[in-house]
Amino acid sequence: MSLTEPRRPKYRRVLLKMGGESLQGDRPYGIDPKAVMSLARTIASALPLGVQIAIVIGGGNIWRGETMAEQGIDRATADYMGMLATVINALALQDALEKLGVETRVQTAIEMREIAEPYIRRRATHHLEEGKVVIFGAGTGNPFFTTDTAGALRAMEINADAMFKVTKVDGVYDDDPLKNPNARKFKRLSYIDAINMGLKVMDTTALSLCMTNHLPIIVFKLDEPRHLEAALMGEEVGTYVGD
Repeated sequence: MSLTEPRRPKYRRVLLKMGGESLQGDRPYGIDPKAVMSLARTIASALPLGVQIAIVIGGGNIWRGETMAEQGIDRATADYMGMLATVINALALQDALEKLGVETRVQTAIEMREIAEPYIRRRATHHLEEGKVVIFGAGTGNPFFTTDTAGALRAMEINADAMFKVTKVDGVYDDDPLKNPNARKFKRLSYIDAINMGLKVMDTTALSLCMTNHLPIIVFKLDEPRHLEAALMGEEVGTYVGD
């Protein structure tokens, strides 16, 4: 009798970047506990593959620094407030994951030791090697940088194999598919094409950082657990951005 060797994930350590909207469900803003638990179950279901998952989550479901700056709040102050929103989201996701028995650590770029660890790269990688999910909060710790850039930066620092960008649609299109039914989806893009075409994959700083360090980006919609598992296995999911 022949034994088939089990399939192994293509990406063993990934940085999962998602917007704060992932936690709001059908609500106009804020956090929906059911949406958070659904997301936590999806992440937990992938861990038996033997992968290591780090997460950067935005705060747009609670606060958008750039938008509030346009309404008169000092931009740096507005961005710091947004960083605090990402920590709220990180703690909500941590709570849901640990209810499922998944060990997690939240690390923040701005120290708040009573509720989370300060970000220390070696400690983060050690947690990942022990099988814990690490959630990075407070962005880069600096105003004027998006959480996309924070995701790219943390992915580089922890030596991730890929960055998974979770969006509302199933990949990268040449127009908004929610408004234009004729929008064309890209299966594969180079970094430079994504930048030159002005596609809303992520901001230019984050894309340039990934390009310089040859970090592949897989953009997809996380509406079913199998999508995350398929992406980890290297199957065709969403849009691949890379060399």
